[in-house]
Formats: sequence, structure tokens, C-alpha cells
Amino acid sequence: MTPAIFLGAARYRRPSYGANHPLGIPRVSLTVDLLEAYGALPEVEYRDSRPAADHELAWFHDRDYLRAARRIEATERASAEDRRRWNLGNFENPAFKDFYSTATLATGASIQAAEAVIHEGRVGFNPAGGMHHAAPDQARGFCYFNDPVLGILRLRQTGWRVLYVDLDAHHGDGVENAFAEDPAVLTLSLHMDTAKGYPFAGGGLADWGRDSGEGYALNLPMPAGAHDDDFETALATLWPWVSDRFQPDAVVMQAGTDILLPDPLSRFRVSTQAFLRMVERIRADSAPRLVVTGGGGYHPIALARCWAGLWAQLSGRGLPEKLPPRGRELLEAVDWDLDEDEDWFEDLFQSRLDPPQSGPVHPEVSEALAWLRSHHPLLQPAGKAAEAAP
Repeated sequence: MTPAIFLGAARYRRPSYGANHPLGIPRVSLTVDLLEAYGALPEVEYRDSRPAADHELAWFHDRDYLRAARRIEATERASAEDRRRWNLGNFENPAFKDFYSTATLATGASIQAAEAVIHEGRVGFNPAGGMHHAAPDQARGFCYFNDPVLGILRLRQTGWRVLYVDLDAHHGDGVENAFAEDPAVLTLSLHMDTAKGYPFAGGGLADWGRDSGEGYALNLPMPAGAHDDDFETALATLWPWVSDRFQPDAVVMQAGTDILLPDPLSRFRVSTQAFLRMVERIRADSAPRLVVTGGGGYHPIALARCWAGLWAQLSGRGLPEKLPPRGRELLEAVDWDLDEDEDWFEDLFQSRLDPPQSGPVHPEVSEALAWLRSHHPLLQPAGKAAEAAP
């Protein structure tokens, strides 16, 4: 089993974003506490995150944007022009205290994770990362800096081909756009239909790469209500196609948990165990060259249970399904009651797994997979890519 490292920071125990923001909830800290309750995060596997250096952020981000973000943090004030030009200081991307420093820490950890893969042959897990919407010159979708892009760029400095797979409920648009013209990076994203959910553009079946038609991106919009069998069938079909055809040297996986049934921002019905089975499919084919980030996830209890199981898989240990007494206490202490009337709510405090969410595969999923197999350039026999273009 390939050794793994968990990248965290004490900073994540302090408030971020604001009490009324979807990310103003405990995430990394609650995951760490739950793992410690299980006795599953030994000190030797934990590393403190380092902030990304200015020159590293500038691999992707506009220097004027970086200067503006530092100024706004220092003055604790964002002007109307800052909100318009940089999309900073609004409800979506608030200028909370130390927001720049916090974001650089989460971003540096994804670069660290990539370096652990490069130099040590370890799997690197950065649960604070996965901020896949950020643009070079704007914060977007709660994301200030695009740490998956920077982690991929660090891997690309070795000359490696990188496959990016995004399990988040939202399209990984920032990462796809960053590498739309790089034939050595392929992005695979399963997500909500962007006609109905953020980022409200792109991410369609026929979005293959910026005007190239060569297939540097592969997108599968999933229907509302998609469940375990939908997602597992989709990944089981797509994964062999992309891994065999693309032959990556390393994989970067964004493991946002907002596809889970309890998540308040999701339209999906995926169980924790189905999520973990998908992760295991990717992990088993990718070790040791695997970087894993967090991502979306707006139900703190469901997220901590899921990421605890994710870390157990990455680090090669089993966890009992039943939550330890201390773990249950931790989850019950979270100020969260948005779904206390749901019939599955009490189960969240008993087990780290869920009732299965099974059913017939939606016709939209089967039809989309068949369409991709017939049309996506990467999936065509040699010499047929041009004929596949719509």
C-alpha cells in the first residue's frame, strides 16, 4: 500500500467566510477530530500545510489580482470596483479576516501534495483544497485561488501527463479552462447540468477543449436525482476509457462531497459508500501517483463522515462502520439542524455509512454515455476524431 500524507492546519479551526455563508461550517477540523476519535490519523501521517508563495500563485493567477487580494486583506475593505473587477468582497467570495492568508495555505497544501507524489511516491490528501472554480483574475464560486490547477502545474513541471477527475456536484470549470489547450492534461467531470446549477455555463457533453475538438475535456452532466447506480455506472464506464486511452502519469482527484444525499446544495442522492467505491476505483488504478483534494460539501456531518472514510482508503486502514462514542459526541455537538426531520437524520450519528440509494440507471445517463462513446474524440479509433466532431 502506498503511504499517504494528510495536509492540515490549525487555521481551519478559526472562523472563515461568515456564519451565513455555505462554507461557514466546520469541515477540515471536524474531519480531523473524527479521525482522531477513530485513532486513524497518527502524527507521522499528518503534515502542517505551508502557504503558497507569491511566485507559485502567479503560475496561474494574474499578479494584479494577487495584489488586490493582499490589499483587501490588509485594509479589511473591498470597494465597489473590487467587487466588480475581482469578484471579491461580496457574499459569494467574502473578504473575511485573513481570507488571503487562509486561501494561500489551502493552495500551498495542494502543491505540497503534488511534491509528495513527485519526490516521495506518496499519496497526498489536502481536504482544504479543491477550489476548482477560481479564474486567473477573479474569485468565483467560493474559490479564491485554484489549487487544483496549481497542483497540476507542479506535476506538469516534471513532464508528467495528468488526468484530473472531479466528483464535485459542480462542474470543474476553472480547471478545464486552465488546461483547455494542453494535450498533456485531461479533465473528467461528473456534475449537475450547468443550465440548472453553478457555474451556469459550459460543462456540456460536447465541451471537449477550447475550439480544438481534440478532446482535452470530458464532461458528463448528471440528471437531478442521480443516485448510487447512476454515478457508479458512469464512472465504471468512463474510467477505463480515459485511463486506457490517455495513459496518465499522475491523477489529481477533486473529492467534493456535495453529491451526497444530505447536502443542501446538491440535487443528487449518492450514499457515502457509493462515493467511497468510486474513490477506490480511482485509487486502485492510480497509486502511487495520486493527489486528492477536498472541494464542495455543505453538510458538515455528512462531509466529515465521508472524508474520514476517504482518508482511511488512502492510508490503507479499515474503519468500523459504527461511529466511536467520541465521534458521535463530536457530530452531535455541531450546530446543524437543517434536515433533522428527514428519516435518515439520526443515522448520521450512528454510522459513517448510509442507507443505499439504488435504482434503475436513469435513461439520460445511459444515453449520454453512449453519445460520448460515439462522439468524443478521445474515445474514437485512430483517424476518426475529425468525423466525430458535432
